Amino acid sequence: MLRHSFSYKGIPLPAEIYDPETIDFVGNRFQVLDDDAFTVTYPKSGTNWMIEILSLIWQQGDPSWCRSVPIWDRSPWLESPNALEKLKSAKPPRLISSHLPIQLFPKSFWGSKAKVIYTFRNPKDLLVSLYHFSKLANFLEEPESLEELLGAFLQGEVLYGSWFDHVKGWLGLRGRENFFCISYEELQEDLRGSVGRICRFLGKDLSDAALASVVQNASFQAMRDNPMANYSLLPGNILDKTKGSFLRKGVVGDWKNHFTVAQSERFGRAYQERMQDLAGTFPWDE
Repeated sequence: MLRHSFSYKGIPLPAEIYDPETIDFVGNRFQVLDDDAFTVTYPKSGTNWMIEILSLIWQQGDPSWCRSVPIWDRSPWLESPNALEKLKSAKPPRLISSHLPIQLFPKSFWGSKAKVIYTFRNPKDLLVSLYHFSKLANFLEEPESLEELLGAFLQGEVLYGSWFDHVKGWLGLRGRENFFCISYEELQEDLRGSVGRICRFLGKDLSDAALASVVQNASFQAMRDNPMANYSLLPGNILDKTKGSFLRKGVVGDWKNHFTVAQSERFGRAYQERMQDLAGTFPWDE
């Protein structure tokens, strides 16, 4: 639910932040480098958590970079016009973030050795997070109720379109050597083990002390206390911080405090219908 939006190949995007020309350039002309590392998510799935983890891994656990450079400069947004300029001058290896569905991702990725880390999350928790975020983000319409947002979400009439299509599209790459996927729930359950798996995927060899520093400095509380990670530096015309905090709870299962039984059943029916053809199970599947 966007205040001012445009549709690019059926995907709704915020006109205040992006433009069709940039999205077209990214898909068709952006040059992916072999040593690029992308963190890709559907919105509200743990994007900034993964950026913080990767930033710390990049620096062998040293938190200095994370404490001195804004998170959006450490891992610029692929689809943002301003970020594209930063990426052109960034020294490799580059960390790059994106919410793009797979069909809009750079075509040059497919012939490269660049790596993608895809983080996904229980869509019910994601929806609750999006509901609260919509109250802060001035480029989003604040829904009258969770029920209203639920209807729009199930129809794909939200930021970046259908969650179901996004997840199924990216998880279709499972098994590729340069693709790694992990759930928000796995990160919550075993952050140290998850960081170790990410390091192995990236070919990064961290000492035990460095690994411990990554875990410590990528905790929810550490990020919430870090102005370079908690989005407190963003101007009020983008995020109205008087209405809440960007980093709200960082927990699993908060949907149980918001969904009615009827809403949960409605979501469950749509979920079963849309996800039945995807092999495997998710941590939240009962």
